[in-house]
Amino acid sequence: MSEATPEQLIRRVAVGETTFTLLGTAHVSSASVADVEREVGSGRYDAVAVELCDSRYRTLTQPDSLERMDLFQILREGKAGMVAASLALGAYQQRLAEQFGIRPGAEMEAAARGARQSGYPVWLIDREIGTTLKRVYRRVPWWQRAALLSGLLASTLSRERIEAEDIERLKQGDMLESTFAEFAERSAVLYDSLIAERDRYMAARLLEEARSGAREVLAVVGAGHLAGIAAALEQGIEDPVGVQRELDRVPPGARWPRVIPWVVVAVILGGFAIGFSRSTELGLQLVLDWVLINGGLCALGALLAAAHPLTVITSFLAAPLTSLNPTIGAGFVAAGAELALRRPQVRDFRRLRTDVTRARGWWHNRVSRTLLVFLFTTIGSAAGTYLAGFRILGQLV
Repeated sequence: MSEATPEQLIRRVAVGETTFTLLGTAHVSSASVADVEREVGSGRYDAVAVELCDSRYRTLTQPDSLERMDLFQILREGKAGMVAASLALGAYQQRLAEQFGIRPGAEMEAAARGARQSGYPVWLIDREIGTTLKRVYRRVPWWQRAALLSGLLASTLSRERIEAEDIERLKQGDMLESTFAEFAERSAVLYDSLIAERDRYMAARLLEEARSGAREVLAVVGAGHLAGIAAALEQGIEDPVGVQRELDRVPPGARWPRVIPWVVVAVILGGFAIGFSRSTELGLQLVLDWVLINGGLCALGALLAAAHPLTVITSFLAAPLTSLNPTIGAGFVAAGAELALRRPQVRDFRRLRTDVTRARGWWHNRVSRTLLVFLFTTIGSAAGTYLAGFRILGQLV
């Protein structure tokens, strides 16, 4: 059974011998921080759960965690885009902090801090933000992904004050939902990944952790998750671990995007062969077109990212070769060169969260600029591959 107190956004749900007190919070309200501190300090609870994952918890409790980031490993593992997206989300939160004088997530930090001071275990019940973003990206149709990324970029670079309706959404909803609000309202898939799935995931985490014997559990969650988590707890979850495993699984990408690069390579190499079979002059012209178009657009991407001059040259030379080998990307080579030529300093990592709140800061900070080099040269090389490919086919037909 459950009882709700709308004024305080509290719901209590009893499952077996455990009573879960769900405290809904507003992400930009100092009153929510006070509510959390009062509830945690009441002495009623055996454990405190917070709507955080491991990475977000480290960000809150270890402000210097970015200083230990291995940028080269991030590039090598293909996580540059995900890190850039996480930084963009952080920049949006920083804008909120500047406008309202309270850092989003302060109520979660207060809950964790109060629990530690009172000797309660802290349960991190939210799904990893990286997994959530990957599931969102994989589940939305490919033609919506560009709009999704552009919306995230716009929310990052905009210097306009956040509108009243966005504030109300934050008070009643969820940080991720607010960031992608325009798309979440129109896309059931997006809403499901951002909100509904996480409701079930957090309910499953609560039930799993409660097996430790806790009888009174305080769960501090965003107000937008209150009803969903309560409903999931009331309906019951027979296999909490299985539910988490399923919701942690990233849907595999379609096969055809992995096949296309090899098809393109075969077409380009076949075009070269046909060109040289007709005449040496034609073959050399096709190779020259390939180098100039592919290398030129990749170098242009490096220039747009304000890369080191040697990185620009490296991009020009690398793109025509890496485009014929889908196992390595021009973006990785270019970013690696930039990283070697302009190795980020400690102050770049320390100022990263602040710098990315301004458009100029993305280019000024060596860490974020390296990510831009990776992204822009990757896009430039991809565009160059297809444009040069069409150019070659046009000369052969």
